[in-house]
Order: sequence, then structure tokens, then C-alpha cells
Amino acid sequence: MRQTTHISRLFGAETVAKLATARVLVVGAGGIGCELLKDLSMSGYRHIHAIDLDTIDLSNLNRQFLFQRKHIKRPKASVAVSAITAFNPQLSAEATQANIKDPQFDSDWFASFDIVFNALDNLDARRHVNAMCLAARVPLIESGTAGYLGQVTVICGGKTECFDCHPKQAEKKSYPVCTIRSTPSAPIHCVVWAKNYLFAQLFGQGDAGEIRDEPEDGDNAEELRILNQEAHALMKLTEAMGTDDFARVVFEKVFSTDIGRLLSMKDMWAQRTPPRVLDYALLEQKSSDPAQFDPSALPEHDNLTIEQAFSLFRYSCHALAARRASESLEFDKDDPEALWFVAATASLRSFAFGIDQKSIFAVKAMAGNIIPAIATTNAMVAGMMVLQSILVLSNRIQECRTAYLTYNVKRPRSIIKESLKKPNPLCPVCRRRYLTMRVADFAATTLGDVIDAVQALEGPQNLNLGEDISVVEGSRILYDPDYEDNLMRTLESLGLTSGRMLTMASEDDGAAIPVIFSLSGLMKEAPERIVIEGFEHIPEFAPLPEKAKPDNRVNDDQDAVVVVVAVDEEPSIDLTYEGQDKRKPVSQDIDPNAADSRKRCAVDHCSDEDVTILE
Repeated sequence: MRQTTHISRLFGAETVAKLATARVLVVGAGGIGCELLKDLSMSGYRHIHAIDLDTIDLSNLNRQFLFQRKHIKRPKASVAVSAITAFNPQLSAEATQANIKDPQFDSDWFASFDIVFNALDNLDARRHVNAMCLAARVPLIESGTAGYLGQVTVICGGKTECFDCHPKQAEKKSYPVCTIRSTPSAPIHCVVWAKNYLFAQLFGQGDAGEIRDEPEDGDNAEELRILNQEAHALMKLTEAMGTDDFARVVFEKVFSTDIGRLLSMKDMWAQRTPPRVLDYALLEQKSSDPAQFDPSALPEHDNLTIEQAFSLFRYSCHALAARRASESLEFDKDDPEALWFVAATASLRSFAFGIDQKSIFAVKAMAGNIIPAIATTNAMVAGMMVLQSILVLSNRIQECRTAYLTYNVKRPRSIIKESLKKPNPLCPVCRRRYLTMRVADFAATTLGDVIDAVQALEGPQNLNLGEDISVVEGSRILYDPDYEDNLMRTLESLGLTSGRMLTMASEDDGAAIPVIFSLSGLMKEAPERIVIEGFEHIPEFAPLPEKAKPDNRVNDDQDAVVVVVAVDEEPSIDLTYEGQDKRKPVSQDIDPNAADSRKRCAVDHCSDEDVTILE
């Protein structure tokens, strides 16, 4: 076949046959995803499944070439799959529009694929896919781009570093709490307030994120005390969640009562323009009928009128309240209802404080830390991903490399490669024992039943966690020796269903390696209520040396390496040297000829054999 001629010559006919039968999963159909799907379809892969939550936006068309103007508002995954099927009609390709973190995509689902490709645009989802691939024991090709920077690596549980073996949290700008909560003066202040304060307090877990606490000195101690009282009062509003009055109660609290309190502080407005109180009843009269309101009809690239912002606030407030009844929410720029709420509340706050308005599209960019992507970077990274995947499926993982696409004046557009590193012995994700726990009935099985089943394991299956254990799901502590409230609650009532991950750790033995159970369903007519599988796949872990300390170095020789931490998020460069982890924004250029040679980019420390110059 024409598409596989070169693959056959380079890797052999046997490899071509493996590619034709391999089932691959592509997570993300955006900038990298479009290029990757095209490359896969033309490289001999026949069975491709693409998943993406997002729909196509006008701004995508400058680099996501599988999409056209007629596709705007349509699901990215389905349009991309249709496009590559037109390239190669022999494909057996599927598309899913969903969040990869949904419980339906459990470890069994991941295990049905031979290899997974990450082409995601946020750290949280990338960490989730990393954990699921470790649990399902499926190799993962990880990637990222930001401007001219890019990277590709291979993650294979027990053999290589995983995504979380070294910290990759992107640097975020923080704002003083008093500025965000009392005296906003720029659109970004309103967006941060809407996203990290109001959304988090009402629908999340109250994480202030980008809001920085200030020292309680004499000038602001009283104001901080009042702000804390406001936060507690806002959390009490959740009692009205699910009622018809919820949107009104929230609106009157933040846009009437709180602003009225600010206006009472006369000294604060001596040199500033005071805000104005917004009237819920008046805006309700001027706005459209809630039953007739369609948020998707609003213009994304035009500023909202105050009536549009009010209607959007009321709609999104009730929509999110209905979802919050079952679980706490996290802001996701690709979640329409979350974005609408942040855009609406930021616009209303801008109206109240006399600040310039921003469109929904602009708010999405500000709240999601989006930066422009470059099509050629995406194309180069996608090509490297396909080459790495062929080596993995050919059982030649020892030949795989971590590749960095970087840019500087000395070696423009160069690819730096390095050998795959062994897992970090202190990694909180891959230094874990992954097992599958199958439950016959989540509505009848209690957390206590699960703990009893684990502690009853004997012989080679004994996990040696001891009598005192802790049970955690995500950021929730479900059980420990001092907290037994949930023992008699069913898994379903705790939100533990198929697809969730449950972590058990010993409270007695610090050396005991924690166990992560991937929850999955079991036939109800099965004789056992709980079945635990996967013991034969648990690797041998080397014992940790006494007083072991985390090693956050990227290279063994302490050289710095360019690391793109997130696609389409604010890029940063990891500068790791002399055992320290430094980080600076990409916008601050790194001079490869700087006097301090410790901070030189890794390009300057690689041999010519390790660098490919792209003309």
C-alpha cells in the first residue's frame, strides 16, 4: 500500500502488519490532535478512536487544518474523524464527544487499546490519562506544545518516568485578595474573581487559586476580616442551591449587598470611581424570558450587554447548581456552562465597577491561560509521536527517546533527544500498586465492605497495608482510623462508581506502597460481590534508602531542559540545575551565551549526534 511503503522499508513488513491491527486512542482533536490523526491515517494505522469534549471555534481554523468554516460549532472529534476517513477510506475510525475524565472511560476501556496518544490542552486531564494508562498497563505517547516549543515522550508503566514523576505545575500569576474582592481595576481582575472566587465558592471546593492572601497589617486587617465573613456568607448561599430563587439570592449577595458594603467605606473611593449596585428586579424586567433564552445564540466575539450578561448568569447559575448536587465542580474552559457563568459574572462585575467589557471568547482565553499556537510546531510534534509509537508497537521501546523541540539563536528549530529515564522512586503516581476492583452492585456495597475485602486478602495477594489504613478518592479523605463516618455508606452514595480511582495507604508502615484500585463493574449474578484482579502485574519496587529526598532533576548531569508543561496554556521553561527547580516564563528569553553557564539551554550541552537541525 502506498501509505505504508516507507514504513515497511524502515521497520519491516511485520511492523506494518502490527500497525494495521493495533487499536489506538487519540485524546484531543485540537492543534496537535488534527496533525496526529492525519499522520496516523497515512502511516498504516487502521483502527483509530478519537475523543474530544470541545466544539470547533473560528479561532481554531488558523492551525487545525481538518476543520473548515462550515464546521464551526460542530464536535471536533467527529469532524476530524470524517476528514481522515476521506483521506483513507480503509480506516475503521470512531469519534466520541465527551470528557475523558467521565467515569464511563474506566481502566477496562483504556485497556482495550494497544497504545494511547495524549494531545490535550490542560494539566489535569493529562494527569488523569497518565494515571489511567498506568492502571490499564497501556503505553502512552505524551506531547505538548507552546509557541515554538514542543516535547514528546513515551510513558510505559514500571519502565519509564510517568507524567508526574517530576513537578510540572505551570506558574500562575497571583493577585492580591483585596484587589480582586474590593477594588478591581482591569478585566482580568473580574475574570479571576468570577473563576477563582465565586465559581469555586459556589460550585467547587473553595480554592482561591490565583488570589494571593495579604499580611494582616493595620491597614487591611479589618478589610480582610470582613472579606472572610463574606466568603463564609457566600458558602451559606449553597443552601438555596436547587431552588428557583438560587440565582436571585447569589446575585443580590454579590452585586447588591457586597457592593453596598464597599460603598459604605468612603475613604476607599476618595481617589477611585465608586462602583454601582445592580438591581436584580430591574434587570429581570429588561431581560428575555428564561424559558426562551438560548445561551448558544449569544455572540462569542462581541461584548455582552448587561441584559445578555444577566440572562446568561441566571441560566448558567441554575445549570451548574443542578450538576453541583451530585459532585463538586472544577472550572474547565471547555465546559460551556462553567465558561458562561464566569463570562456572565465577570461582565456584570465590570458593569458594576466601570471596567471595560470582554467577550465570551476573550474571557475563555483569559480564564484558560490560552496562548496562540503555531501550526508547524504541532505538525513536527505529531510526526515525532507517530515515530515513537511505531517503535513501541515493534517492542523496541529501548530505542525510544524523549524529544524536545526548542528554539534559540544558536540552533534555530532544533530537536533535542535524550534517553527515557527510569521511574522516579518517589513518584506519588507510578510508585503505586495498581489493581482492578470489580464490584457487583455499587448501590449495595459499602465502603466498609471494600476495606474488609482488601484486608481479607491472604498469601501472595496480601497487600500488607496493616490494620490502620486510609482511603482517599481524588482530594477526598473517605476513611482513616480517626474518621469512620463513611464506613456504612454505599459506594454509590459516595460517588464511587465504575471509572473512579480509590487509593488505600497504610497508616502504620510508611514503607508500604499504597494501592490504587480502578473501580469497575461486575456481573450482578456473579457469586462474589467484590473481585480484585491484577496481582500478577504488580512490579517489584526497590526499597527506598533511609531519609530519601525527592529528586526533581530533569537530567542526571544537572543540565537544563526545555519542558513544555501544557498545550495552549501559558508556557514555561523548567531550568533545573544544581538540584534546584527553577522556572521562568517563556516570554523571558533565555540567552544561551549568558555568563552563567549553569542556566544555558540543553541545546548547548548536547552532542551533534543528539541534535537534528531543521532547515
